[in-house]
Amino acid sequence: MKTGIAVAGTILVDKINEISAYPKAGELTKIASVTKATGGCVPNVGIDLKKIDPTLEVKAVGCIGNDEEGAFVKSAFEENGVDVQNLVSVADKTSFTEVMSVKGGQRTFFTYAGASAAFGKEHVNFEKCSVKMLHLGYFLLLDKIDVGDGLLILKAAREAGVKTSIDLVSENSDRYQKVVLPCLPYVDNVIINETEAGALTGIEPTINNLQKIAETIKAYGVKERVIIHTPEVGVCVSGNGYTAVPSYEIPSGFIKGTTGAGDAFCAGALLGIYREYTDEKILSFASAAAVAALSEADAVSGMRTEEEIKELCKNLNRRKIC
Repeated sequence: MKTGIAVAGTILVDKINEISAYPKAGELTKIASVTKATGGCVPNVGIDLKKIDPTLEVKAVGCIGNDEEGAFVKSAFEENGVDVQNLVSVADKTSFTEVMSVKGGQRTFFTYAGASAAFGKEHVNFEKCSVKMLHLGYFLLLDKIDVGDGLLILKAAREAGVKTSIDLVSENSDRYQKVVLPCLPYVDNVIINETEAGALTGIEPTINNLQKIAETIKAYGVKERVIIHTPEVGVCVSGNGYTAVPSYEIPSGFIKGTTGAGDAFCAGALLGIYREYTDEKILSFASAAAVAALSEADAVSGMRTEEEIKELCKNLNRRKIC
């Protein structure tokens, strides 16, 4: 019997530069501090899964460079117990994002596609990477995945008896339907936010439209369920019908950062799917995992074990959605 979850897709390093103000063209500003953190679907979702359930076998699948950043990412996986045997070193630099962070203000991002742009079907071997589930993340950000390799990987997973799931990235383009729709008949579970869901269907992503949007995506060929998460509510459409679970009301001052909250929700949902929870329990736990992510500034430091997440949320109330 196959066990474990493989998380495949984007692997990068966030280089966070703290500045006092963003300069105008031709001006200079000093960088007060520089920190590094792992980022992208594979580190965020993979490490979150392992923190929630340390007994779960989690495998990282993707491309890194043979450089300092690649070693940094690999070390982060190993320190958190994520299997790295399916990481592949390529000639390019490890993907990275230069983050210009104004203290107490907004962030600006400059990203280099790097090694993750090389990730494709040749890097996923279901004999070597024998798992129960594959999550292929960040469609619309991976060059080869978006031009056909994503479809080939999902087909190969289906043939190998591996349950599949995907998520997307939010972008302002018309690529959603062209890139994603052909893949959906080979996807068991879709986990996306309301902006992505609206772009995929062409339906305005209001709370009142979420059921219609999820049903529309399910009808495109998704086998098991479509999950859409918003700041207010998470919804699911499956063979069991429509389920909605409001998110938690967060106390003032609790949120230290929103980076990685969507990936934390995804990790919680994947664990629920893996354990064959009901749709309501999947949504409930996924929203609790997102709360944990909000407790720290970076993507993964706030994640806890399942019992610690339940303890964190036990005195919180859920929103009332009419």
